[in-house]
Amino acid sequence: MAQLKIELKLFVTLAAFAPENADNFTVQEGTTVTMLIRELKIPENTVKLIFVNGKKQDTSYVLKPGDRVGLFPPVGGG
Repeated sequence: MAQLKIELKLFVTLAAFAPENADNFTVQEGTTVTMLIRELKIPENTVKLIFVNGKKQDTSYVLKPGDRVGLFPPVGGG
């Protein structure tokens, strides 16, 4: 299977899971957001919002070359 490069941004508490090469991260072709979260060893229940190229997506989204992926934990506030 081919490999593709994505840009990965992990915010707030998820930043601790960011790999060193997050700006040029390699995944296998056919990788979904769920698979990416598992690969990064992020507890799945800690990812609340997923944005790909500025648009909200769900965990079944299949990553494409050059995608910009942002993962956010639950946002608190009041």
